Amino acid sequence: MTNETNKAIIFDSGALISFSMNGITDILRDLKKIFGGKFLITAQIKEEIIDRPLKIKRFQLEALKLNQLLNEKVLELPGSMGIEDGEISKMTQEILDFANSAFSANGKDLHIMDLGEASGLALSRILREKNIKNVMVIDERTTRVLAEKPENLKKFLGKKLHVKIESNGKSLDRFKDFSIIRSPELIYVAYKKGILPFKGKNALDALLYALKFKGAAISGEEIQEMERLAG
Repeated sequence: MTNETNKAIIFDSGALISFSMNGITDILRDLKKIFGGKFLITAQIKEEIIDRPLKIKRFQLEALKLNQLLNEKVLELPGSMGIEDGEISKMTQEILDFANSAFSANGKDLHIMDLGEASGLALSRILREKNIKNVMVIDERTTRVLAEKPENLKKFLGKKLHVKIESNGKSLDRFKDFSIIRSPELIYVAYKKGILPFKGKNALDALLYALKFKGAAISGEEIQEMERLAG
């Protein structure tokens, strides 16, 4: 294998849409050069961020920006690493089944994960089985907490739904080994590498809050901590 196929970053829909809506897709181009590995999306995520939005006037511009990244091979599909869609689809269904049976209320399983995120996790698992290091960029809170601190997700669901939540340990065990980051972490790396389009700590602050306001699950306290670490 070449160095480029020894590691990968898998992007979920929300993170890419946020980059596009904030007009900062050039940062992804520069990060890709520094990373030296693959930036991947699944066919299901492509459907969410390009194929469907291209048919809707309101979202067409963002879709065109992301499609350009795909045309330039900044973003690539799993086929570029020899992974077939059928393999991903099979694993995706397995992950959906486990995720959406991880918690229940009043004897009914709770739906907590959709197709796009599950397909990204499926690709992550397939890559790991092939000894390819990877992380997934997910801005949405639920999937990240499911992988990192499922007990916190159980508490959150209980408060949100005002019912007692039961958890399924067998299902939760399937999400222990995923590595997940958020788009703000990518912006932090870009800042440290000196590739942000603007200079100074105000640029870091502005971009982190822009991502937060477009849906990245990051608190003001976490932003302050990133800025402190940035020096």
